[in-house]
Amino acid sequence: MFKNALIYRIDTWEPPTGSDVEGRLAGARFIPCTPSQAESIGWVEPRGEKHGVLLESVGGQLILTLCTETKAVPGGVIKEQLEERLAKIEADTGRRPKGKASREIKEEIVHELLPRAFPKRSTTVVWIDPKAGRVLIGAGSAKKADAVATRLVDLFPGLRLSPLQTALSPTTAMSAWLSEKQGPPGFSLDRECELKQPDAEKAAVRYARHTLEIDEVGVHIQQGKLPTQVAMTWASRVSFVLTEALTLKKIKLLDVVLEGSSSPADRADGGFDADVALTTGELALLLPELIEALGGPLVQEAGTPATAAPAAVPSVVAAPGAPPWAVEPA
Repeated sequence: MFKNALIYRIDTWEPPTGSDVEGRLAGARFIPCTPSQAESIGWVEPRGEKHGVLLESVGGQLILTLCTETKAVPGGVIKEQLEERLAKIEADTGRRPKGKASREIKEEIVHELLPRAFPKRSTTVVWIDPKAGRVLIGAGSAKKADAVATRLVDLFPGLRLSPLQTALSPTTAMSAWLSEKQGPPGFSLDRECELKQPDAEKAAVRYARHTLEIDEVGVHIQQGKLPTQVAMTWASRVSFVLTEALTLKKIKLLDVVLEGSSSPADRADGGFDADVALTTGELALLLPELIEALGGPLVQEAGTPATAAPAAVPSVVAAPGAPPWAVEPA
């Protein structure tokens, strides 16, 4: 269900009526790109069934899937055709188009070639946990997750989100765990790690399929390198890589979780309900313990800017007059 995920906190939540959600989703349903369209984004059926519902509820957990289709013309083709047209115009008129004229010709070439470009699709799973006040977006980068969050806010007008921040930055916590050669309670360090020097050169050391419980890792930290990602396992049930931006990558449910999880009813249903229940059930237990290991959620007092140890995820505030999700660094 999730390979990567970013965590958002629900600041406000006004559950919409069923008819309101259905109407909004119907208006935002995914439609494939037209011949001359470069990108199309919309919601699709989480179960993969045509003309099915776009918002699934399994055990109180809400699941949506956003689909993105893009078409791109290879840059080399554009460059080649542009050069041919510019050369022809220069031969005919004695002048070679530059600046705005050249850009307009380039745009014309892209418009002509788009109908022949092959579309590429990707989907992003969204899990809303109203009871826990969290949203998980199945993306590996903050930029992609923020784009999905924008569409969530448009879909649910009463929803306000902010990236999860913790009292300890992941970098600070990971430095302590690696120096002590031990993960926090309930977690173990695995065999993957990256450390970078926080300067212009960005010198990096990476460990892959290598034990991290060695003095050498601590020496790198003492010399000033900071962890940007560390592989971990929670309760021998879920493995993942924690990054400096508080992103979970390479999420994997381990065999002890998967064994005996499928029943005949699950298989008849295609396994969707079972997959959702299993994944959300495990992550709902993992996330509070991970947040606790990072010092707990960052609490902001009324009228006081959020402060914490240096973190990879900056505080964000809404710009005056901006849309609900339009944010800029505080």
